[in-house]
Amino acid sequence: MSVDSTAPTEPSVDNPAPLIEPPRARTAKTPKATRTNFELYGWLFMRLSGIVLVVLVIGHLLIQLVLDGGVTKVSFAFVAGRWASPFWMTWDLVMLWLAMLHGANGLRTIINDYAERANTRFWLKMLLYTATVFTVLLGTLVIFTFDPNI
Repeated sequence: MSVDSTAPTEPSVDNPAPLIEPPRARTAKTPKATRTNFELYGWLFMRLSGIVLVVLVIGHLLIQLVLDGGVTKVSFAFVAGRWASPFWMTWDLVMLWLAMLHGANGLRTIINDYAERANTRFWLKMLLYTATVFTVLLGTLVIFTFDPNI
């Protein structure tokens, strides 16, 4: 007698593993899965952006807090002096963009995992995307239009 090894089996003496149901079973309303690599790219982005963010944030903290005299030195004039250099503007811009996109991608994954209803998932993700775009655009605007002569 031939047994199909891909078919799920019930626990038995020979096979003690129980049958595990998928977390969300497909229904008639569930769209057909499209074969894209979006989740793979999201996973890779999280790993790579995390590494770059660690370098940027630790570098930022070391330079700002240790080499430049600590928090007591941070003021409007200090920021104006920093952002007079394109290097520091770029550093802060990259840190802002990576942090926001990294966090949004992580929250998107959490929403996909824990929001049970499709409508709830949709609106939570729309709220997340709106907040992310707003924050990134506002932060970018502040960095590029900062005027130290106020």
